[in-house]
Amino acid sequence: MYQIALCDDETAELDKTVQMLKCYGTIHSATEFAIECFACADELIDRIKAGKYDPDLIMMDIYMPEKLGIEAARELREMGNSSRILFLTMSREHALDAFGVEAIQYLVKPVSEQRLFPVLDKILGEMKDTRKKYLLLRIDGRIQRVPVSNIVYCEAQGKTQYLYMSDGTQYGLRRTMAEVYGMFSGYREFSRVGVAYIVNLEHVDSLNAQELQMDNGKRIYLPRGSYQPLREKYFGYYCEE
Repeated sequence: MYQIALCDDETAELDKTVQMLKCYGTIHSATEFAIECFACADELIDRIKAGKYDPDLIMMDIYMPEKLGIEAARELREMGNSSRILFLTMSREHALDAFGVEAIQYLVKPVSEQRLFPVLDKILGEMKDTRKKYLLLRIDGRIQRVPVSNIVYCEAQGKTQYLYMSDGTQYGLRRTMAEVYGMFSGYREFSRVGVAYIVNLEHVDSLNAQELQMDNGKRIYLPRGSYQPLREKYFGYYCEE
């Protein structure tokens, strides 16, 4: 499901955009999204800053009384927010400014379904491809977007599963190892090693009957009987690549 934030100080414009999105959802029944409306930019920014909201797409008006949409987008980028931003506005005046905040599209009102739907097709298609590359995890009360390619391995320590990243960062997850492995089920590069480890085959430097060496220096000793199936998966992964 995609989270879409609408930000406009005019209720009629919010209602119109909501109806267009619902119509789009009816036509594209396989695409699910949740819509939240914000009457001012500061309300949206505060929700994101508090770690309580992480929209995939922000559809924002530029001309709002408290804060221009361009200013709000710049503040979001300075916070490190990477949500896609689509501006809906009455004027082309700020079109160049939109590029400065990495907006993906700029539509001049009135916006019709005929103009909006092809843009949504492109945006949601790109998000679908990108989403495969990240995991959204709740860490320390915040929603954290973690690049799958940066996960070196996961290790079980009691009731906490720790993700070890390529930059040395580690994240503790209060989930079972089975639940964590389920999160990786759509990614061919992850493999179980015994009951305590999940490894990313992209980060395996070497493998023998006793242990495997990860590219961050970690050595993981192999349980009895695990070498042959792991070896087959390792070579199968790279041969198919």
